[in-house]
Amino acid sequence: MSTNEPRASIETSRPANNDTITRFLGGSPLAVAGRLILLSILVGFVMVTFGLDPYNIIRSIQHLFEAIWNLGFDAINWLWRYFLLGAVIVIPVWLIMRLVNAPKGR
Repeated sequence: MSTNEPRASIETSRPANNDTITRFLGGSPLAVAGRLILLSILVGFVMVTFGLDPYNIIRSIQHLFEAIWNLGFDAINWLWRYFLLGAVIVIPVWLIMRLVNAPKGR
């Protein structure tokens, strides 16, 4: 193909909705409304999962931080209990193994 040949231009038709509102919204108003509705439902689901209440958002956020704080200390409590339960077996077995394998004759 030589460079002197005229190129076939493919015209892409632009939608007639190229007005100010469409440019401001970033798409057709109906498509933007649909995306916003779906995103709002998703964010609402996540907020309910974390225990947030849309009617009293400040108290809900405070409750969320209290729950996270309590979960942290609850996790420490569970970790301590597992440690104690395991230590009841591990420490005596370790001590017995050290005594059995101790060098003899000194």
